[in-house]
Order: sequence, then structure tokens, then C-alpha cells
Amino acid sequence: MSYDKTKQKKIVLAYSGGLDTTVIIPWLKETYDCAIVAVCVDVGQEADWDKITRQALDTGALSCFVVDVKQEYVENYLWPALKANARYEDKYLLGTATARPLIAKVLVDYARKEGATAIAHGATGKGNDQVRFDLGIMAFAPDLEIIAPWRTWELRSREEEIEYLEKRHIPVPMKKQDSYSRDDNLWHISHEGLELENPATEPALERMLKMTVPPEKAPDQAVYVEVSFEQGIPVGLNGTPCKGVELIQTLNKLGGAHGVGLVDLVENRVVGMKSRGVYETPGGSILYYAHQELEHICLDRQTYVFKQLVGMKLGELIYGGLWFTPLREALSAFVDATQKTVTGTVRLKLYKGSISSAGLSSPYSLYNPSIASFTTGDLYNHGDARGFIRLYGLPVLVRSLMEQAHTQGGVPPCPVQGDPKSTGTAG
Repeated sequence: MSYDKTKQKKIVLAYSGGLDTTVIIPWLKETYDCAIVAVCVDVGQEADWDKITRQALDTGALSCFVVDVKQEYVENYLWPALKANARYEDKYLLGTATARPLIAKVLVDYARKEGATAIAHGATGKGNDQVRFDLGIMAFAPDLEIIAPWRTWELRSREEEIEYLEKRHIPVPMKKQDSYSRDDNLWHISHEGLELENPATEPALERMLKMTVPPEKAPDQAVYVEVSFEQGIPVGLNGTPCKGVELIQTLNKLGGAHGVGLVDLVENRVVGMKSRGVYETPGGSILYYAHQELEHICLDRQTYVFKQLVGMKLGELIYGGLWFTPLREALSAFVDATQKTVTGTVRLKLYKGSISSAGLSSPYSLYNPSIASFTTGDLYNHGDARGFIRLYGLPVLVRSLMEQAHTQGGVPPCPVQGDPKSTGTAG
């Protein structure tokens, strides 16, 4: 969308206090005749909001709002992704991707409250977040203009951004040697840039990590944790009821201390290029593992198999910024229907970066010992297997007979088992 420079307007800026948005405030003021309303959306990131608010005002913002949406983030965005076991490209647990739609929604709310006619964000022209922000804003306010400075300004690197601030005597909100591009929230921390831009280079974990210790630095003693679920939603830890935000925070500390939840991934961005990121998702990794373990005993085979396909598709939709779409909502409705019996407790063992199951139980378990045990019970007759295998493998048998006939010549034999007088077929 084009921006009208002929008269002053009010612009709502998605503000984090990081390098990009620190540069954007003075850049907007120098580029447009505008008033800037900075909106900080608290989705659980580690932040000194008082300091960030002062920084926004000192840099030129007219006002700055901090909006706490952690509970909404957990209940309406994280839990739907968890219930679906949604991942992107097998590894990424969608930390940034689940938060962006909610942030976009909040930005629109404040644009309406403040009478703004445009929303600005700091997503780059190469990244996924520009898609997520733009689509989220479009879903609620197609009339608002969207300003993405990275798509229009002449700055081309983080080093040039730092130089831009230094020339204007504006404090740089990071150390140059630690200028990873990061995003953090209640669910995860992502890292991009510096040595990660070379896929052949090992990540400098001891310098990089914020939430998690490198696995080799984790304690030599394993720790156990029990997670309780009701209809697919985590509701307790170690037998004690626990609400979502607190539960994730507790598991982040526990998992982080034991080095779990680290992912180094070269992924396919929405815009078509490959990029590399390191993700820390300790609590989320524990919950995904526990939830999937519980589904193994609570869901029948056909539902579980199809749900895997749905989870993969949901991961693609969420990653691509398509949260506010009919398909995402329909797939989430299917997932909710599958979760009615996903209730129970999972015990996990955490050790030096690994997660393993240490037992699970559910009142809706489909595991029946009298059937599964090596000891023959009343519910299972070994002899029934013969007929089942015969019918199950009928295509294999027919093909083998055909190939045998072509090899030996003649008509394929038609072996008959059972009653020799039986010649009819029903149905």
C-alpha cells in the first residue's frame, strides 16, 4: 500500500525495543510527518517494560502502551498448536509463528483506539514475519495502511542500523558482538545471523543461548516430571494443578536446565529462500513429547494417522501466517474433536538434552492388557489371525500368482482353502 505524505497521520508501531524498532521510530519521524504510537505486546518475552517504554518516548514516540496478552497467547494460540502436534518441517515448534497473529490483532485494536490510519512493523523484506503481520492486519483491518521500513529504506544490514543510531547519538540496544536477530516469547527464543549464516559452521551455543544450557553442560543426574492433560490441554505438573502461563514458565526452567528443546534448522521461508535458525523451546518440547505420548494410548489408529496429516498442514498454515483463515479454523475444529479422550498423565525423564517416556496412564486408554499381553486371554484367539492375514494379504497373493503364471506359462492357479464345495462369493 502507498503512504500519503501530504498530511500528518498517526502510525501505530509494533515496538519491541530491539535494534530494528529502535531505528524505525526516528526513521518514521524523518520520513513522514507523523505521530508514532508504540505498542509493546507482551507475549512472555523477557523484557524491562519500564525501560523499553522510556526508550520509545526518548526516541520520539508520542506514547507507548504495554499490552499483556500472555494468557490469551497460551489459551488461543499455543494450545491449539500443541493439541495438533503442529510442527514446521519436522522440527520447528512455531514459537514466533504462533505469536505474530495475536500481535497483529492487538496492533489493529490500538490503531482503532488511537485513530491511527497506518500500522508499521520491523519485519524485514526477506523474512516470514512480514507475511504474518501483514496478513493478520489485513484480516481485521483491510483499510489500514501497512508500513514496513525494511521494504523501502536504504539500510541493508544490522551494521548499518547500528551506524544509523550512532550518528544520531541514540543508544544502541545491543552489543555489536552479540547482534543475533532474536525473537523471544513465553514459548521460545529464536536466533539468526552471525555464524549461523554459514550452515557449515557449528553454532556458538555458549555465547548464543539464553534459556537453555548446552546439553553437555546439563547435570549428570536425570530428572523426572509428570504432566497431566485434560482433553489435550496441559493442566498440572507433578500432581499439582497449574495454569498455562505458570506451567510453561516452570517447564522452561526445568527443561532449560537440562538442555532439552534445542533445534538447529535450515528451513524454507515463505518467500522462497532457505534460512538457518537455532531455536530454544524447552517447555514446549516437553509438552509436545508428553502430549504425543498420551495420544498413542488414547487415539485409535485411523484417527491418529489422519491427525498426523492435519498437524503437518496446520504447521504449514501457521508458519505461513494463515492463522485467520477458514481452513485453519476448520482443521483446529477437527483437532478439538480428537482431543475429547486425550486425558491422563505422562511421566518423562529429562537427561542431557534428551526426553524419554517413563510411563503414562489414562482413563480412556485403548491399551488392553488382556489383548496385548503375551499371555493368551479370552478376548483374543490366535487362530483368528490366519483368516485375517489371508484377506489382508490377498493383493499380495494375487500378484504373486500372476507373476508365477507369467514365469511358468499358463493360467494363474487358483488355490482353494477351507470348504472345497464353497464356490460362491458374496458382495
